[in-house]
Amino acid sequence: MLVDDVIALVPSIPGRRALLGLTGPPAAGKSTLAAHLVAAVNDRLGQGTAAYVPMDGFHLSNAQLDRLGLRDRKGAPETFDADGFVHLLRRLRSERERPVYAPDFDRDLDQPVAAGLVVLPGARLVVTEGNYLADADPAWHPVRDLVDELWYVDTPRDVREARLLSRHLHAGRSLPEAQAFILLSEQPNAERIAATRSTCSRTVTEGDLV
Repeated sequence: MLVDDVIALVPSIPGRRALLGLTGPPAAGKSTLAAHLVAAVNDRLGQGTAAYVPMDGFHLSNAQLDRLGLRDRKGAPETFDADGFVHLLRRLRSERERPVYAPDFDRDLDQPVAAGLVVLPGARLVVTEGNYLADADPAWHPVRDLVDELWYVDTPRDVREARLLSRHLHAGRSLPEAQAFILLSEQPNAERIAATRSTCSRTVTEGDLV
């Protein structure tokens, strides 16, 4: 069971911290899986043992995307602050005596929110997830050396695209706008991410939680 495998990653020595990365295409269920694993670890080992820090908080703001002319590519690798994310992982690795604050992402606002999350000193496992954790681009490549394991979350394309459609409609796009964005942006991103699958430690699915 996945939960047992995650618990095996938790350091038994006080003061140590492990990082588990989950990657996969948009709407593969990464955030759902991460939240489930964190809750399960905390249920078994005590509250505060595990923390969740997604990559989504490092989306560039809409103002910056507009400045760069990238609003219609939101979600592509170049629309994230990769350096900021890598820096956060390094802090999580080295800082164990003070809280580490991290940005979150508000889907209703469609914007990052500064210091929306915190990892307390007692956390011995941090689960992070995002589209480009296994990407070969130099900006993202350091992630591989900063996580103990990197898992690829696999979900059928039709399931992912139904979720994406629902997500974009909820965000206020019309049906034609949502379908066009999935075709022109989300799908190319998904294909790029799928190419990294073989470089990950293992492949998992939401069904593996059962």
